[in-house]
Amino acid sequence: MKILKLSLVFAALATSFASLADTVAITNTTVYTGTEQGVLTGASVVIEDGKIVSINPAELNVDSTVDGQGRILTAGFISSLNQLGLVEVDAVSASRDMGAKKGGITFEPSIAFNPNSAVIPFTRKGGITHSLVAPRGSEGIWAGQIFAADLSGEYDSVVASNVATLAYFGSERRGSRASSLVSLEEELQAHIDKAEKAKKSDKKEEGDKKEPSKEEKILSSLLDGSKPLIADVERATDILHLLKLKEKFGLNLVLSGAKDAVRVKEQIAEAGVPVIMESLSNLPGSFDSLNASLENAAILEQAGVKLILTQPDTHISYNLRTDAGVAIANGLSRDGALKAVTKNVAEVFGIPGGVVAEGQPANLVLWSGDPFEISSRVENIWIDGEQVTTESRQDKLRDRYTSKENKPRGYIK
Repeated sequence: MKILKLSLVFAALATSFASLADTVAITNTTVYTGTEQGVLTGASVVIEDGKIVSINPAELNVDSTVDGQGRILTAGFISSLNQLGLVEVDAVSASRDMGAKKGGITFEPSIAFNPNSAVIPFTRKGGITHSLVAPRGSEGIWAGQIFAADLSGEYDSVVASNVATLAYFGSERRGSRASSLVSLEEELQAHIDKAEKAKKSDKKEEGDKKEPSKEEKILSSLLDGSKPLIADVERATDILHLLKLKEKFGLNLVLSGAKDAVRVKEQIAEAGVPVIMESLSNLPGSFDSLNASLENAAILEQAGVKLILTQPDTHISYNLRTDAGVAIANGLSRDGALKAVTKNVAEVFGIPGGVVAEGQPANLVLWSGDPFEISSRVENIWIDGEQVTTESRQDKLRDRYTSKENKPRGYIK
């Protein structure tokens, strides 16, 4: 009996190790690498242990293959600045966890991330494998911390927390826009002064030094450039002031919204500041966004600005690919559009992926056609080398209510 039990244990371990070592080759594909290799036709990509281990190897010695049938293979798309996993139904306050009235700079929404949200598998239909999730709404300029999550639906989906800090600037219903800009400058300067004073006056032993608060750690990371400051801003004059603060304090600045950015595109490009924008914004929503246009993405690209395209409406974030298609139709290069939803996002936020290259995470999407065409769909999608489904709650409801079973539709499960 003991021998039998040991045999079963060893068999289970062998199966476990074998599954970890399984290699998969996606063959006969047109690979949009997002790297200097450009587009590879008739290519094979080999996945092992969640990573891309080779592209076009001389020989294929793998456990299984997926025939791409000449279709397009890209890196998984990355959505930005939505509230995926933090809000289920906008109209139901109990299902909204994206903000706190007095959250401030230390607000960390990743704790509330729900990988079982019904919105997540629906979003995967848009070829999106990861999302940069942002808080929304608070008193003062600080919204809180942005985190990165994969869309696998697993409980360990949050892959990186505190990847950036979000702050709001611009017009205010009460008071002046000057208050938010001055507040940022004063807060940063006060932190620097406090740190310098502590260095001069601190004669204590190393072990007696007071541990910095969470807020102080965040401010330090903004000032040393290790963490991006995402500034939600629209008007050109506000953008110029933020560029001055970037130069003064050495900030790793990223602009979001920025519908007036086309008016100061040369200054933004010279400062090396990326812009996160919606490609479909073509109407002004306020006096700060009078320059909204479908051509803005192309104009910024031509000026040399690094772009990230976003669809911030959580429940339609799967439309990111078709939004990018609209930008292409209005002058944005196809390569620029692909990078704006993959490589650029990964680079700006310091997370792995965004390209199809050896050593990178196997976050991949096989498309039925052009990813930016509305008629195309996701054929296969991999997150960290694991193939995941695109079946959503909507698919299940469709199947339920179009069933031919001989019973009332409301009872078909």
